[in-house]
Amino acid sequence: MYDLNQKTIFVLDHTQYFSISSEDYIALDYLKGKTGPSNDAIPSTSSGLQFSKSLWTCSVESSIEYCRIVWDLFPRGKLVRFIVSDTAAHIVNTWKFATQNMSHVLNAMALVGVPQRNTQSSDYSVIHGLRAAIEALAEPTEQQLKLTQAAENTVTTNEKIPNKGRVICVTSARDNPSMKSLEDIFHNVLMQQNTLAMTQKKILSIDHCHLVIINVVPMNVETLVTNRKQIDLSSCLSTEIHTTSAPEISNKLTHLIMSHYDLASTTVTGIPMKEEQNANSSANYDVEILHARNAHTAICGTEVLLPTSIKEGAEYETVTLKWCTPRGCGASDMSACPPCLAQHRVTPVDVTSRPSSCLINFLLNGRSVLLEMPRKAGGKTTSHLLSARGGEIFIHSLQITRSCLEDPPSISEGPGGRVVDYRISDFAAFIKIHRFVPLKSKSNCEDNLHRTRDRLYKRSRYFPLTLNTTMVHNLQRNMPWLSNFLRKIAKEDMDKTDEVQCQQNIFELYTAASRGELLPFATMNSNRLKGIK
Repeated sequence: MYDLNQKTIFVLDHTQYFSISSEDYIALDYLKGKTGPSNDAIPSTSSGLQFSKSLWTCSVESSIEYCRIVWDLFPRGKLVRFIVSDTAAHIVNTWKFATQNMSHVLNAMALVGVPQRNTQSSDYSVIHGLRAAIEALAEPTEQQLKLTQAAENTVTTNEKIPNKGRVICVTSARDNPSMKSLEDIFHNVLMQQNTLAMTQKKILSIDHCHLVIINVVPMNVETLVTNRKQIDLSSCLSTEIHTTSAPEISNKLTHLIMSHYDLASTTVTGIPMKEEQNANSSANYDVEILHARNAHTAICGTEVLLPTSIKEGAEYETVTLKWCTPRGCGASDMSACPPCLAQHRVTPVDVTSRPSSCLINFLLNGRSVLLEMPRKAGGKTTSHLLSARGGEIFIHSLQITRSCLEDPPSISEGPGGRVVDYRISDFAAFIKIHRFVPLKSKSNCEDNLHRTRDRLYKRSRYFPLTLNTTMVHNLQRNMPWLSNFLRKIAKEDMDKTDEVQCQQNIFELYTAASRGELLPFATMNSNRLKGIK
């Protein structure tokens, strides 16, 4: 399956506006005994000098951090390109694997530099980059070239090479009509490119393109551009608009990358680490990592719930797991671990922080760390494992419920399992009620079969397998009317007499509850209900 995230193109606005300050000032502290140079051009405070990054610097750093996460988690297959737009479109890298790395992109961005403020030209526009992005999407990747060659060598050459992609445009616009004009121009160029692709074999038609426009403004500056969720402009183009301040571009792109690549966030808390200034003391730190969402969804169980919280200053949820006692990665060390359900690469969100660096080095040195999560009923359970192999760090989702490797549960007392309170008689009655029998009439058998299957599906959507997990079905022994009540409400049609009877039963139950009467369970003093042996 060829997804939208196979091709991603960043179009960075390199016009004069992006040379202005982001207004997010960073204070400079000098070492003791040294004084800084006096420069009136640099703003200063009572504590020292301060500086701020330009809009261009914030855009470049955030977009490069986006592709770092992509290349860490997907070493092959997920391609990212950069296009810089000013008076013309400047191609930073191509679809070739040799240019898909951080060194190539960083060196190219260093040559581009910050936009010139005093340059006077009417040709500065981000549209040049958007046109080049559409042309780049039509270019085949190395994998698509192989598919094209394979299709040419086969007899049937009617197979269409899938081609989808995403364009992330970091720019700044005055108002919503300006954004609408930008979308219309992009849509027209996309349709023209697809028309051209029908006449040329060297380029591919674009099946679908997802355009994400990020409107960037300095800090504490109001904008007339409003956020807009994803909409479909046509069958081959969908767009969405986000407005953010320059210092928050990184958080915005981190939020977007989680939906673009189906990622999830995990925060490892309680990591013991020695203080940098005082080696004799230690403190606990937190490190946030990103990985495939399947590392969370692979864990199944009704009594567990992953503890989530909204990260401060961000728009997405993170799962909080506690650091557990480290161990080695040998076979003897891992023998006591539960079975592994899934494993996925991880990458830290803040790769330059000291806690992230220490955690990465700790894992790369051959150690593994178990992660704990709290249970709803109290206590904790080991749900994940962090370990490194071949210079890459993986998160392992561990089995926290009954494993298929254990002995199957028994239906009677004795060895073989712990589950002994199955609703065997209720299940047998349920099967008896819903038996399929052949019809003697010459009616449409297919319609009857589908109708019967739908009825069985609706009535079996909720059927607790054990007595310990149901309350209503345990009351049938001491409340004789409850069995008839459950059968009546399961009917497709109900006459007036049954309706009045059901209302009367509900009223009696409500009256008993208002008087504070307890429900008549058969075994009120038993902690566990026993099934038929």
